[in-house]
Amino acid sequence: MPTKSVFKASIASLICAIGLNVAADGHKVYGPQPVTVSGYTGSKTNSVSYTGQMARHVLHNSLKKIVSKSDSTEASKAKMMEYYGKADGRSIVSPATKGAFVVSQTSVDAISKGKDLRGKTYKGVITAFPNNMTGPEVVDFMIDKAANTNGGYDPLTGLDYTQLISKFLMGAVFYNQAVDNYLDEKLEADNKPNNKPYKDGAAYTGKEHVWDEAFGYFGAPAHALTLTPADVYNIAKQKEEAFGLADYNSDGKVDLYQEMTYAHAYYAAGFDKKGGTNYLESIMTAFIEGRQLITDANGAALTDGQRSQLKAYAKTIATNWEKVIAEAVFKYAGSTYKDLQKLQTIIESNGDAGEAFRKYAKHWGELKGFSMALQVSGKDLGETAVKLNRMIGFSPVHLGGTQITGIDGHSNYTQGESETMGEYMIHMLKIQRLMAETYNLQAKANDQMAEMEGLVELLGESVSAEND
Repeated sequence: MPTKSVFKASIASLICAIGLNVAADGHKVYGPQPVTVSGYTGSKTNSVSYTGQMARHVLHNSLKKIVSKSDSTEASKAKMMEYYGKADGRSIVSPATKGAFVVSQTSVDAISKGKDLRGKTYKGVITAFPNNMTGPEVVDFMIDKAANTNGGYDPLTGLDYTQLISKFLMGAVFYNQAVDNYLDEKLEADNKPNNKPYKDGAAYTGKEHVWDEAFGYFGAPAHALTLTPADVYNIAKQKEEAFGLADYNSDGKVDLYQEMTYAHAYYAAGFDKKGGTNYLESIMTAFIEGRQLITDANGAALTDGQRSQLKAYAKTIATNWEKVIAEAVFKYAGSTYKDLQKLQTIIESNGDAGEAFRKYAKHWGELKGFSMALQVSGKDLGETAVKLNRMIGFSPVHLGGTQITGIDGHSNYTQGESETMGEYMIHMLKIQRLMAETYNLQAKANDQMAEMEGLVELLGESVSAEND
């Protein structure tokens, strides 16, 4: 008869083999789910799979780190393109082991082979960027510019490409692919039906894999609902105290496929940890319940009623995901406003504005990147997008009262006179008001809207109506 210790070890091995879902957590973990494909003859017992999406999260994190280390060489650009496009043998630059926070994979291919970001980038025109470029063209252009900087920052234009590329890609790849593809047309009855495998020989049905891929793009650990939002947030930060929380299967390493926090899941958790919102829980719950609905169909085509319920879950996900990005726009408009306040004080006292301008450029890059990301869901934002783009512009307002106005035929930025910094501060407050009212925001981090009346009074009534 086996000893108790051998029996426990066998059970632990079995749990690791079947996946992350421990029975005690009930419906709080995304996966595993049984194979329901009719006639499947393979050896797999878990139909949940979203490795390609997590490989792209790792590519994004790595690309962001590479941009931030740019050294103005051709090799720097080649490295960026290697992680934006396709390449073999790419090591994971980020997330990597950090002290006691040990990660399992060290190569992108260990998660999923042959993946890229460029092929999944939103193909539509980006009106928030000069020259009506498509999404991939915008990123190509930014990478080219970033490669000619030190550290991804151009002090002459005030453009922080580390932030611009990262925040835009999070929208143009992850958000767009999820809400405008997998949770949209691919939920229709004749698109990736549930009574057929996703592809020949697959252990998952069409609808099972479609739903899994959407979930992967959100970037949450599979066991996120067993944690607090602060825990999920700290996992992304790779804080030492978060290691045990991330290592759900207790194998001594954090699996970058199922146990790590990325992208918009990180921002959802960041807003939720303040206690006023539940974006992470709402999105995760809808994903888990939607996946269970598909599994319960047991390999049969979904009925109209089942698809209707699935679309309701998809709407919950898309609505909350959009709010997370709008909250980020709101937050960084507030950060930019506070940076401008500090800059004005420094300028008035004839101080050195270099460090303060660098911080302003970083926050502006986050504001601009998230505002661009908000516009790639496949939904026409109409006047909201117009106001957002006009008030933010193509660059921060510079100390000399200029701003980027376009790009010439030689791929050089053109600049022209802009509003004053005081007037630009009004724009930041109007952006906060626009986001709060349009999306009924609740977190409203860095809320500076109470400053509106006093600032308008100080600058004069002439600025109060502009861009309202």
